[in-house]
Amino acid sequence: MNEWEWQLLEDKSPLEEVEIAGTLVRIGHRVRLHPRQGGDVIDLALAGQIAAIEALEQDYEGKVHVCVVLEDDPGRDLGLLRQPGHRFFFDTEEIEPLPSEEQRPAKPVSQPRILLAGIGNIFMGDDGFGVEVARRLAQRSLPSDVRVGDFGIRGFDLAYALQDGYETTILIDACPRGAEPGTVFVVEPELTELAGDPGEGLDVDAHSMDALKILRLAASMGWPSKRVLLVGCEPATLGPPEGLMGLSEPVEQAVTVAVDRIEALIPQILAGEWPGSAMND
Repeated sequence: MNEWEWQLLEDKSPLEEVEIAGTLVRIGHRVRLHPRQGGDVIDLALAGQIAAIEALEQDYEGKVHVCVVLEDDPGRDLGLLRQPGHRFFFDTEEIEPLPSEEQRPAKPVSQPRILLAGIGNIFMGDDGFGVEVARRLAQRSLPSDVRVGDFGIRGFDLAYALQDGYETTILIDACPRGAEPGTVFVVEPELTELAGDPGEGLDVDAHSMDALKILRLAASMGWPSKRVLLVGCEPATLGPPEGLMGLSEPVEQAVTVAVDRIEALIPQILAGEWPGSAMND
């Protein structure tokens, strides 16, 4: 990465409040969304929706970005996600603050404690394992402390998401370890090797996903290297499929195993009981 690219990553600061249409808004305030004309199908679905502000950020050019979560999320069932975890970003011109008398019913915006991050490439056979597990987890009734993100091969998105203060991140990916295809395992990656020169080895490809490189990038951006687990699966193949696109049979069967394993880990972690050496028992 060159100096200009690093500036783009680092020069992004949170704001406490922003004036929109003559009204000061803060995190938690309710707003109505008015996406600009000529947008895509997601913008059409979000037009007129009520949302709560989750974050206010200013980039290196001074432009303000408003991150919101919807009170009625149309993307939960339709798959209309602009950002992982049902968050959407708008310019201030696309936000209408609701009057003060309509602020009281606002739903509180709480910061989830656990990030479930599915990663992988659905066009590369069993490399799509993490994406499929994340998709199925998003359909489950999980605690409000948990956020599910299908990051695919978007490494920068994951690096940014790790800055949001999660206590625990569970990465979900296909990882060759020499076991039988379809074997599901849970390990705790060694994070001490994330330290060192922030620029060393950070030639991150925006169209691929290397978990270690992304964790190092996140650490160089200020992520305090909190607890991380990897829920992995031994792939049968990580190359382009010869026939129909999709997972091999043993890895397809392992998806359910991984979903159940992660659902069992969540209450344990939320209770303050780190899985430790019993993770694969």
